[in-house]
Amino acid sequence: MTDQTATPRSFSASVPLKGRIAIPGDKSISHRSLMLSALAVGESRVAGLLEGHDVLATAAAMRAMGATIERRDDGEWRIHGVGVGGLLQPREALDMGNSGTSTRLLMGLVASHPITATFVGDASLSGRPMGRVIDPLAQMGADISASPGGRLPLMVRGLAPAIPLSYRLPMASAQVKSAVLLAGLNTPGITEVIEPVPTRDHSERMLRGFGAELTVETDSGGTRHIRIRGEAELRPQTIVVPGDPSSAAFFIVAALVVPGSDVTIANVGLNPTRAGLVEVLQAMGGNITLLDAREVGGEPVADLRVRHSNLKGIAVDPAVAPSMIDEFPILFVAAALAEGRTVTTGLDELRVKESDRLAVMAAGLKAIGARVEESEDGLVIDGTGGDPLPGGATIAGHLDHRICMSFAVAGLVSKAPVTIDDIAPVATSFPNFETLLAGLQQ
Repeated sequence: MTDQTATPRSFSASVPLKGRIAIPGDKSISHRSLMLSALAVGESRVAGLLEGHDVLATAAAMRAMGATIERRDDGEWRIHGVGVGGLLQPREALDMGNSGTSTRLLMGLVASHPITATFVGDASLSGRPMGRVIDPLAQMGADISASPGGRLPLMVRGLAPAIPLSYRLPMASAQVKSAVLLAGLNTPGITEVIEPVPTRDHSERMLRGFGAELTVETDSGGTRHIRIRGEAELRPQTIVVPGDPSSAAFFIVAALVVPGSDVTIANVGLNPTRAGLVEVLQAMGGNITLLDAREVGGEPVADLRVRHSNLKGIAVDPAVAPSMIDEFPILFVAAALAEGRTVTTGLDELRVKESDRLAVMAAGLKAIGARVEESEDGLVIDGTGGDPLPGGATIAGHLDHRICMSFAVAGLVSKAPVTIDDIAPVATSFPNFETLLAGLQQ
């Protein structure tokens, strides 16, 4: 994939943010909606799908492997699946763009089908290690040839029938868990994932919803045992995708730190395995109110009213990390504006995201005047007590959408503008981020 020309953008001190917004659909659920619909027999319908580059890469890959996927003028997506075991040999390499989720989950699907697929991606994705997924899939019989360091480009030669596996996750990773469960869909017998630390459970919820025989048991030590029976027959579904809490995070923090702000964010997914940021910000003194709490398609949802607050630094319990791992970059911005010290630990996973998010956030925050110390597995941040940051720097976003949006929010509370060297990666997850922000600044 050819990287596009950089698009720098500057963000300056903001007027109070006011109004009501609806954020794009949840990225994790959007990916899984397309994949499982493509493996069901019949027509599934999906409303509220996130139409960012990452999810569109998943749609293109499923089309390449035989599914019929169409977007209607009213925004609804219709998917005619090929059935479990029915994936076809793709004619060309599958271009994953910047999407690690697409890559890891689709590797799982291909691993137990009698096809071969080559995965390629942009410069950022090609620098991310895939060994954590390669290891269990190879144990199930897939033949995987990767570039040095277990990176893209890589080729997966699936095995059918694959070998059922009982796999204990060596790290908290919903993507690895999901890859193994998806491989288990077309594997005879029972495939088990043992999860010592709970991670987001969208795959389990959706696999059950589509008709897979999946059980979850928690032992006395809190370890989850997730078992799926293979050679499943999935039923088509009608899905309404809730708003993405990881996208909502940027506007939650922006409303908390920009003085005078009062913002309502509609239809935010609050799956307990994803809602850690709201709890942490409330513990810091954030004024966040849940309105009209409800359930949509098996997922808890609410509208969030967020008002400017005087935040206090805290020590963040590392046990919450899996439930907000993608939200730490924007939490670091909130911490930089809080009163006192915020301490985070247990965040090794942030070093293998789209970028090394610990190192990149530490460097960027220091560049705009925040007081930050980087440790091996976290950051220690001494906040300004609500005073603006100095700003006035150009930040390297490292092709990481969450880094770019985090520093965009930081620019809203800085004395001098904060410039992002390339805003284009934001389109991978949040194509209308700038439009929504501008609407709240009227």
